[in-house]
Amino acid sequence: MAAGAAAIPAVTAGCQSGGPGSTSPSGGAPGSSGRKPVAENSLPGDPHWNIKHLGGPDAMLGYAGQASVLPGEPITLYASTTGRSFTVSAFRMGWYRGDLARQVWRSGTVAGHKQSKPVVIKPTNTVEARWDQSLTIPTHDWPEGSYLLRMDSEAGPQRFVPVTVRSAKTTGKIVIKNSVETWQAYNRWGGYDLYNGPGGITDYNSRSLAVSLDRPYDRQGAYMFLYHERKLIQLAERLGMPLAYVTSIDIDADPHLLDGASALFALGHDEYWTPPERANVTAARNAGMNIAFLGANCMFRRTRLAGTRLGPRRLVICYKTSYLQDPEYGKDNALVTSDWREPPNPDPESSLTGTLYESNPVSAPYVVASPSAWMFAGTGVHKGTSFRGLVGIEYDRVNPGAPVERPIEVLSHSPVTCRNVNSYSDSAYYNHHGGAGVFNAGTMRWVASFGRPYRFGMNRHTGVFTRRVTMNLLRAFAGGPAAAKHPAHDNLAAMHEWGGDPIAAQHNLWPPIVL
Repeated sequence: MAAGAAAIPAVTAGCQSGGPGSTSPSGGAPGSSGRKPVAENSLPGDPHWNIKHLGGPDAMLGYAGQASVLPGEPITLYASTTGRSFTVSAFRMGWYRGDLARQVWRSGTVAGHKQSKPVVIKPTNTVEARWDQSLTIPTHDWPEGSYLLRMDSEAGPQRFVPVTVRSAKTTGKIVIKNSVETWQAYNRWGGYDLYNGPGGITDYNSRSLAVSLDRPYDRQGAYMFLYHERKLIQLAERLGMPLAYVTSIDIDADPHLLDGASALFALGHDEYWTPPERANVTAARNAGMNIAFLGANCMFRRTRLAGTRLGPRRLVICYKTSYLQDPEYGKDNALVTSDWREPPNPDPESSLTGTLYESNPVSAPYVVASPSAWMFAGTGVHKGTSFRGLVGIEYDRVNPGAPVERPIEVLSHSPVTCRNVNSYSDSAYYNHHGGAGVFNAGTMRWVASFGRPYRFGMNRHTGVFTRRVTMNLLRAFAGGPAAAKHPAHDNLAAMHEWGGDPIAAQHNLWPPIVL
């Protein structure tokens, strides 16, 4: 079943060096006047960063030849438009006194044309847009961070291209992770993603078995980032936390990237992980790096990266239920791209995440079970306090039928009904003997709940709660290994968690609920 197919609200839930443009930097590095440098988020922002007009599906499209670059490295942009010309503006996402973004660069006018149709590579049904390069974007003086390149056709239509200006080192910093593999898994541009083929939600058998970064993202170009990740960046930068920025692909590539990091924040929907990424994050946790999983369904799919014509690690491979067709099957089963908990080399994600993904779709209140937990300080909650609509659309549960680190504290225990079975969604916090503290929200709506627009019955009170909890996590985790100062008070036995999959077993876990 396609876990996470309902993560996008508009989709039905299911189981399933200078280029052609001249540069004009805005708000660059301070000169030699002797004045102190201005903090990045104290610089003027641009409240008009967002897209106002999408236009037709082919009106303005583009993709970057790099998922991330180091500051100063160029970005190559591949664009297609029905307009005669377009411009590109680069926005760094943050707080900026509430403007949420700062324009750091803008191109001159670039000649535009409509590029060729994408190709579909068999037998993996991989869509690639083999386009000519449109321009090269310099990143001199660009601070590390998450960026949106906004392409504006002269005719009006606009699209985003997300790019990370990554951190070379993360020592002493909170690491913000952009989940590029998961973004691409759900990208239906060209008619295919890792869930469905051109026939839509009933066309699972024609799905892609590998998806390429050599194509635009669907929708406005950055939906997954904007919905699942942007609000955490906004909050962390507003607090002035010491931050580093990386992508999932960067963690896969460099086993030392997380050395000395104080914490890793995995956001919203971070479903697709390679074995090297998992190994590198686990090693960092074992060395004392704290982790906050601010979502659900994290690390559910095992993937493998390969190169494309544009470079290494631009192909995300995931055979899922067709893992017997994976070329690595029988050769190196640890690399076979089935779900992490499934054969031929089962290794449930809970040993790292603390919770286990259970199912979807749900929409339910979040119910507090351990109000004295340190991350709830200042929220005013008590046992049984609930926040409507916060649990969804996918959820996790603390499941003793899979590996569980101890001590672990179940923080919320929220009744849900999924596929006509009564179960629970849990958030949890555990301590690792290496000193790390690990938090898992257990619901995919955590980051989205921070502020407007509120959906699914959530409201301002929900946002006040989740923001305060997250601020507590950011501040505590910035201080290094959290277990000693912030111990988990193990309550697993008292929660009577059920070991197994109640949805598959059609086994109701309630009523009654006793907190």
